[in-house]
Parts: sequence; structure tokens; C-alpha cells
Amino acid sequence: MTNESKKLAFLGLGVMGYPMAGHLARAGHEVTVYNRSPAKADAWRNEYRGRTARTPAEAARGAEIVLMCVGNDDDVRTVANGADGALAGMAAGSILVDHTTASAEVAREVHAAAAAKGVGFLDAPVSGGQAGAQNGKLTIMVGGDAATFARAEGVLAHYARAVTLMGDSGAGQLAKMVNQICIAGLLQGLSEGIDFAMRAGLDAERVLDVISKGAAQSWQMENRGRTMVADQFDFGFAVDWMRKDLGICLAEARANGATLPVTALVDQFYGRIQQQGGGRWDTSSLVRLLRHPG
Repeated sequence: MTNESKKLAFLGLGVMGYPMAGHLARAGHEVTVYNRSPAKADAWRNEYRGRTARTPAEAARGAEIVLMCVGNDDDVRTVANGADGALAGMAAGSILVDHTTASAEVAREVHAAAAAKGVGFLDAPVSGGQAGAQNGKLTIMVGGDAATFARAEGVLAHYARAVTLMGDSGAGQLAKMVNQICIAGLLQGLSEGIDFAMRAGLDAERVLDVISKGAAQSWQMENRGRTMVADQFDFGFAVDWMRKDLGICLAEARANGATLPVTALVDQFYGRIQQQGGGRWDTSSLVRLLRHPG
């Protein structure tokens, strides 16, 4: 342990949380992990020589900062504020950071519950996918107060290339919604362009190579364009999770008056992919609907 090492807990060891917690352990912090299926926590402990706990509360007990990355709003409520949740084990002055992509509403709920115990809270959803988590290059959008953010920023930096305070509680989740709205439209446009190129008899990979050097360039084009041409969809973020996220976006838009016609349409397209059995395909599988519209 280094002079600046901290006692941390990490709750949720999915494809994102497992490597994120690993970066903290490699940085010299004392990390206790919790996962709903204990086998994953045991595997993490064997790889990184941290500790495991049977409940979120047990993992959080004595930790300066507790970080979590779970599935959805209900999971956040249970893991953060359930009978055996993190807040049950946290002391006043500690910080709870939620990396789950969830609603701004649940972020504000947990913020209020944490504040009642004297615990700081940050909603801090991430972008960059599984590769970003493994490489420590995530982008983190944070909601909360500046003082709490300042205390946690250095810990978050262990697995991020950018950590940015967006505003008060819920602002991190709102910024992540913007991220998902933009990705949905980009992927549909990229899918249509690739399908058009192939039907026009062009070499789609050559087209992508040239247009990626111009105004059409995007992360999705650079990282998913060629696999889309090859009809390969076993990369990155699954359709099931994207639909969950877009549902959050559309609900928030209904509340704030934003109009999201393209997002709503792409959400329907993802629903059709699920009906075709592609719920676990990655989000670039939109192009599959253009190739096989039935």
C-alpha cells in the first residue's frame, strides 16, 4: 500500500465493474468487493488479492469511498439503500459513487438517502464500453457537489481518461442520456451508409477508410464500421442494455419536453433486433435489420 492508498469497496463485478475494481487494486488501494454471484467475487479476489464480502453493507463498512456498477434503477436502490445495502454500512463523511447508467430520479433519491446519513453521493455513469474499462480509458460524467467530487476524483481517475463534474445530483445521468441519444443516431446513420455502399456495389471498407478521414468520422465508424461490414456483432455494449438506456432517455424527454424522434425510432429498431434473438448482439447490429428486414 502507498501513502495515498485508500480503503475502498466496489459493488458489482460485471463486464465493467470487474476490471474497474482491478485498476483500483493495482493502484495500491485496499479494495473489498461484493457481487451478487459470489463466484465472480472469488475470482476477482484470486486475481487481484483483495477481499470479498457477503453483502454490500459488509463491503462498505469502514470504506472511505464505495463505488458501485450494477444493472438498473431497482438494482441501484437495493444495493445502495436496501436493508443490507451500502448505506447501512457506511459512516458519515464517506462517499458513495454510482457508476450505473440509471435515471436522474434514482440518483436524486440515493443522494437524499446518503445525505441523511452524512454520506456524500456522486452519480457517475461511464462511457467507453468494456474495452474502456479494461484499458482504464473510460469517460466519466459526474453529478454531485464540488467538494465531494474533489475528494473522489483521484480515485476515479485510475480507470478514466476524463472525469468531469457536470452539475448537481442527477447531472451525470442526464449527460449520459445525451451520450446514448447521440450514439443511437450515429449508429443508425452508419448502418444506412454501409448498407447503401454495399448495395451500390462499392467496397464498403474502402468507403469507410476514406470517409473516416473527413467530416463523417466518428468513434463508432472507427471501431465498429468494419465489423458491421463483416456482419459481426459480438463486441461491446449489448442491445438489451441499450434499450434500457434509451427507455430512460425517452422517459426523461417526456418529463422535460425534449423531442427525440430519431431516438424513439431507433429504440423501435432495437426492439425488432430483440425479437430476432439479438438481444445480446452489440448495438452496431442495427445494420442487420437493413440486410434482413423481415
